[in-house]
Amino acid sequence: MCHDEVVPDPFGGRQPTSHERMTGLPWDASYHDGPAPWDIGGPQPAVIRVAAEGGFTGPVLDAGCGSGENALHIAEQGLLVVGCDVAETALTRARAKAAERGLDVEFAVADVLRLDSLGRRFATVLDCGLFHTFDRDERPGYVASLASVTEPGARLYLLCFSDEGPDTGPHPVSQDELRAAFTPSTGWDIVALEADRVHTRFHSERGAPAWFVTVDRSAKRA
Repeated sequence: MCHDEVVPDPFGGRQPTSHERMTGLPWDASYHDGPAPWDIGGPQPAVIRVAAEGGFTGPVLDAGCGSGENALHIAEQGLLVVGCDVAETALTRARAKAAERGLDVEFAVADVLRLDSLGRRFATVLDCGLFHTFDRDERPGYVASLASVTEPGARLYLLCFSDEGPDTGPHPVSQDELRAAFTPSTGWDIVALEADRVHTRFHSERGAPAWFVTVDRSAKRA
């Protein structure tokens, strides 16, 4: 008798994101052959800057933390930090780094579109290179997911590829797209939206054009 072979689900039962559908590969595959394109071996300069200014308040969530460099840098400031990602290979590396550096950081497997599964609330959320991987249809769900783990008064820092300037990164985002996603009706107020840079392994030392957005969690209004 012929039995159908059960093919493992590379997405672990979750709905693949638009980027994963486009590539046909789960995010974890980005870490299988060395560092991922966005894994620069240290924190993003924008994160270093905000930390130096005392912009992070604990507990902090690093949503889509990858191999953990940003989360670990924030933890070095003495803050409670949780990093989450769907890429288990990246999380394994992040945990190893935390152990090597003597830092107590929790790295959890979690779908950023279902952050309520973490069962906790955060005063600050960092999104470093995550928002721009979602298409227009996915963004409302992501914004709602962020709202599910924050209370009014919490702050979100978001760094994403910009659509302005030469040598833009993949999935560039416009200011209008950001302002459409984060509105009072969705429980968010954009405080600042400024030009910045995202550093990758495939751009020059200056990095790729980016937006750095500061967003405050507000009381959702009908």
